[in-house]
Amino acid sequence: MEPNCTAGGAEEEHHGNYSPNPSAEVAPGKHAVAEALEEVQEELIEHQPLEQEDLNFEKWKPKPKPKRTLHEKAFDVKTYLWNAETREFMGRTGHSWFLIILFYTALYAFLAAMFGACMWCLMLSISPYHPTHNDRVMPPGMTMSPQLDGHYEIAFNASDRKSWKKYAKLMEEQLRSYNDALQEQRNIQCPQDAYFMQDDQEESAERKSCQFKRSWLGECSGLQDPHFGFSQGKPCILLRMNRILGYLPGQGTPVNVTCGVKKGVPESLGELQFFPKSIFNLMYYPFYGKLRHVNYTAPVVAVRFNGLQYDTHIVVKCKLNGKYF
Repeated sequence: MEPNCTAGGAEEEHHGNYSPNPSAEVAPGKHAVAEALEEVQEELIEHQPLEQEDLNFEKWKPKPKPKRTLHEKAFDVKTYLWNAETREFMGRTGHSWFLIILFYTALYAFLAAMFGACMWCLMLSISPYHPTHNDRVMPPGMTMSPQLDGHYEIAFNASDRKSWKKYAKLMEEQLRSYNDALQEQRNIQCPQDAYFMQDDQEESAERKSCQFKRSWLGECSGLQDPHFGFSQGKPCILLRMNRILGYLPGQGTPVNVTCGVKKGVPESLGELQFFPKSIFNLMYYPFYGKLRHVNYTAPVVAVRFNGLQYDTHIVVKCKLNGKYF
């Protein structure tokens, strides 16, 4: 009897652990089977050969649109310009055009006012008579006349008038403002070897200028020899020191000019003459700018080459000598 009871007890214990809801254990298995079936179907679809209709690519091409006649195109343009049904001009109603024109008018008026205000503030901070920052290189350089088209090379034949006439004409044009009568009318005589300081005047007041007469250039003035020595094979050139506003060259000592051979035989240069002297006199400095120094005449140094060797190409270098700061 005890074994039976024991078996019955074991059987009852077995039934006690059995779940009455069999779907709780079977559901995961069904889900895995469904996923496996889907994968098999996808593989079959991928490996399924294409039908003949699928290979007909003409079927998939977009159908061409029917060509529009000229009358239809003209009608579309006319409708775009003025649509009588919607009362629109170029796709917009009158109210829409009014708003967009008003918007851009206000926008550009604001931008113009802002730009004008910025320029006005900028001009208030800038003096028209002297620069806030001076970026001119010191010491200044020199310019030479005559020069054709920015070239400093001079080549001529003393016996051929056409070869040097252009140089003589340029010299005459450069010295026209130095005529004695014009200098006496516009400028004043100044004490030499001293700066002509005029800083005690108002900023906008016109400054006086010192005379520099053409007759002071002697044989290079063009008064005695209108050919400036070119017809004799003894040409003249003019040297000017570049103007820098407020610059005082030499620190109280005039800056002088020297010329020499840079390339070539030194003896081929010969004798040189300087008019009126080989210096830039201090009385022409400082320069106060074009607005205040209206009649300012920049001083020049004329160089006459009296002993140039004919049929020789030489490079002449002229430089300034002195204290520059």
